[in-house]
Amino acid sequence: MRQLLARRSVITTVALGLALATAPAAAEAAPKPNPNAAVRVSLTVQGPDGLLFKGKITTKGHDVTTVTGGTHKCDGTNGGANPSKVPTPTAALDDAARLNYFAWDGTWYASFDDFSVDTIKNVSGGGSAYWSIAVNGTPTPVGGCQFKLNAGDQVSFTWTSF
Repeated sequence: MRQLLARRSVITTVALGLALATAPAAAEAAPKPNPNAAVRVSLTVQGPDGLLFKGKITTKGHDVTTVTGGTHKCDGTNGGANPSKVPTPTAALDDAARLNYFAWDGTWYASFDDFSVDTIKNVSGGGSAYWSIAVNGTPTPVGGCQFKLNAGDQVSFTWTSF
């Protein structure tokens, strides 16, 4: 009887030890979420004479090319704003323009590591106006290639005079 109890105790101890030893490995093997997974956002472009675009866009951070600015990353890592690639407002504008066949242009500023949106659908800011960017009704505190978007965000580009 003692041998049977001793054997059960050893088997239980070994099984518990194996379970504990493999638990951290199983936890580490779990895939990490992709911070640059595509998200669906609502995008509105409001010009001086009315609505230029309104729709839902699926986007993620990516390289953006403009006639004036050239090709540059627009994935949230700009200026060290985020540690990894994420969806951004300017990337959403770029996706909307490509999918809906309208043009936009922007100047690249290396000192900011970001684009300045200059023209959308042939409407330019010019010397007395600019395209402001807001997410969920609040102006972004950083550039459009630096701000992280989340699924369901309301993104707006609004022609703003000063």
